[in-house]
Amino acid sequence: MFKHHIQLLFRTYRRYKSTFVINLIGLSTGLACALLIYLWISDELGFDKFHRNDSRLYQVMVNERQGDRINTSDGTNGLFGEIVKKDLPEVEYAVTTTPSNWFRKFNITYGNSTVGATGNFAGKDYFNVFSYALLQGSKNSVLADKSSIVLSRDLAMKLFNTTENVVGKTIQWKWATITKLVTVTGIFSNFPSNSTYQFDFVVSLDSWKDIISPGGDNGASGPTVGPFTTFLVLREHTDVRAFNEKLANFSDVKLYKTSATLFLRKYSDGYLHGKYENGVLAGGRIEYVRLFSIIASFILLIACINFMNLSTAKVTGRMKEVGLRKALGAGRRTLIFQFMGESVLMSLLALGVALVLVGVFLPQFNGITGKHFTLGVVAGHAVPIVCIALATGLIAGCYPAFYLSGFKPVLMLKGKLSISSGVKELLVRKGLVVLQFTLSLIFIVSVIVVYKQIKLVQNKSLGYDKDHVIYFEMEGNVPTHLEAFLSGLGRVPGVVRTSSIMNSIVLPAFAPQAGGGVSWDGKNKDGLIRFYGMPVNYDLIETLGIKMAAGRTFSRQFPADSAAVILNETAIKVMGISDPIGKVIKVYGHEKRIIGVTQDFHFNSLHSAIKPFMFGLEPGSTLLVMARLAGGKEGETIGGIRKFYRAFNPGFSFDYQFLDYDYQKQYASEKLVATLSWYFAGLAILLSCLGLFGLAAFTAERRSREIGMRKILGASEYNIIYLLSADFARIVLLSIVIGLPLSYWMTRSWLDNYAYRIDLSPLYFIGAALVSLVTALLAIGVQIVRSSLIDPIAALKEV
Repeated sequence: MFKHHIQLLFRTYRRYKSTFVINLIGLSTGLACALLIYLWISDELGFDKFHRNDSRLYQVMVNERQGDRINTSDGTNGLFGEIVKKDLPEVEYAVTTTPSNWFRKFNITYGNSTVGATGNFAGKDYFNVFSYALLQGSKNSVLADKSSIVLSRDLAMKLFNTTENVVGKTIQWKWATITKLVTVTGIFSNFPSNSTYQFDFVVSLDSWKDIISPGGDNGASGPTVGPFTTFLVLREHTDVRAFNEKLANFSDVKLYKTSATLFLRKYSDGYLHGKYENGVLAGGRIEYVRLFSIIASFILLIACINFMNLSTAKVTGRMKEVGLRKALGAGRRTLIFQFMGESVLMSLLALGVALVLVGVFLPQFNGITGKHFTLGVVAGHAVPIVCIALATGLIAGCYPAFYLSGFKPVLMLKGKLSISSGVKELLVRKGLVVLQFTLSLIFIVSVIVVYKQIKLVQNKSLGYDKDHVIYFEMEGNVPTHLEAFLSGLGRVPGVVRTSSIMNSIVLPAFAPQAGGGVSWDGKNKDGLIRFYGMPVNYDLIETLGIKMAAGRTFSRQFPADSAAVILNETAIKVMGISDPIGKVIKVYGHEKRIIGVTQDFHFNSLHSAIKPFMFGLEPGSTLLVMARLAGGKEGETIGGIRKFYRAFNPGFSFDYQFLDYDYQKQYASEKLVATLSWYFAGLAILLSCLGLFGLAAFTAERRSREIGMRKILGASEYNIIYLLSADFARIVLLSIVIGLPLSYWMTRSWLDNYAYRIDLSPLYFIGAALVSLVTALLAIGVQIVRSSLIDPIAALKEV
């Protein structure tokens, strides 16, 4: 019996070759798109889930009230982990680390070999909290001593060309002007690619405490909020809700009266659920996971609708086959099994083609998404992939199977079966096409809006000139001879101006504590305001092209500028200071004189409004060299800088980055959406046109006798074309009427994430509607013209 069904399937495919090819193209394309999205979603959902203690691993978060708003961050006191481990019995392990964005690169030296590496400082229980596999060393002791360092496998190979007999060797790390000798106490496997943190080494946090506060307590009696990050592993069966209530008041009792409220967030949730608004979780990357899940479902749905329409379009040709099989005793269940089998087999064939397409486009997809998928990764998801294909086949075949198997055999064999053209057909067959084009219209509008918003982001005046500016780490002789280096760098042909800064001006890492860090005459004691800021060198404001609104910039002619600050216009507004130049404020208890006010500039992304910002003159705290290059000569100038750098800093490689890259990196997710939207929109339109072509074929077949009669009665080909095209135009116009409000609502909601956004012009929606209508008419044009040219006598002879 099974063999008989297989033979019937292949006979059906041979009989309807055009339908077979169109269905194969539609399903395979839709499946390939869905499989690529599935790989991306699976990788995103798996981030940070590999830790052994995942279900009990939490990150300490902080809600701070600032005026009428609540700011959420992950910054805690440097000793907070030790305190909660000691005082709260629910905590099994606690570890405090320095923020991952503090350190761009260290220099690690062993003998005559020096390599650049990324690292971080962490408490002794780091490898008990996180399940990064240790190849050598004990997780309980590798960070027990302040002179300990644990290397990644790759870093060990770079330094020693082996991972054997490495433990116990002494190496040196250098960051800025700080140098320390440390002993290798362990080797860990390279962090998995789906780990949020990626380090080449980990150093004991105790050594960092000595660096910033020799012999001190690192602020243990200071405020709860700080720049450090704290992670906890709770004991089994701990009630997290009850523990959060306990933690909320913990800092007031044990540490320092503060406006901050502490709470726990599951560590593995942070990657996808990292966005908070006014103290409440408001999404994050999970929004893109949901978006692409919906897109994959829509693409597959459109492909399935094509299959349904093309299958039912051939219903007249299969009526006698179905009637004969029923007359010979075949039950409806048998027929349903046959038709469902056809669709499932088609889906499996399409899966084979889809896998070939995935293999072909996987490198390009990796380039767009920044992932590193391989065919091995695809093979590792074999079961879910086959399930997706089977589900697609079942969904695509359900309507044709129940539709075809429900006809009465006598009417089928006599050819007297009438296919209803009433409400049922409108809602099912035409309704499916309306759904297709509604989705396609939403895709088109989304592509236009995303493109325009990204263009605004790229072209908007930021208040500083990010173009033609490079920066690089201070290494070797540079930190200790900074002024000489900057002077020599400025003489390189093509270098316009040079300076140095603590960190990139884009999304600065340094933010004084809200409220308590900055004070001034007339300040409301309850008005907690977070001031962002950055230690800089002379000429930094000029190098970045930031305009002054009042006062002056830092100058070597004024030695007292070391006790001066420059604020932006927003800072002056929120402080409520009139005539600010010369006024004295306090920053962490130190008096600072305002010597200048810059015009507002965007140091955050355009998702956020401009916030208060403060420049302080601290050349010794700067870590990055910045240089503005002459436009049009970047390649030649960088070559000259590299030559100068190697002469000034022998043994160190010149690794630079354009400032514009940092700015664009803020919008990586939006660019991913924009790029993929182009492909998805094109694919949706293509598949929808295939579906419309199927409906046109169905209509032409059903109305062939009507067309023949009209031609005999004098109707011209033009009249026939108008008759058929008007019917399809109404379908597309209905989809436009439905799709335009939906697309407006969706794009408006997306733009609400930006403090600075485009206006939704009516032209975007009119253009999308015209594209939908024109592509639809082009898709059915050939079929309609061919139908208008049929021989009326032959059409009337058909029974």
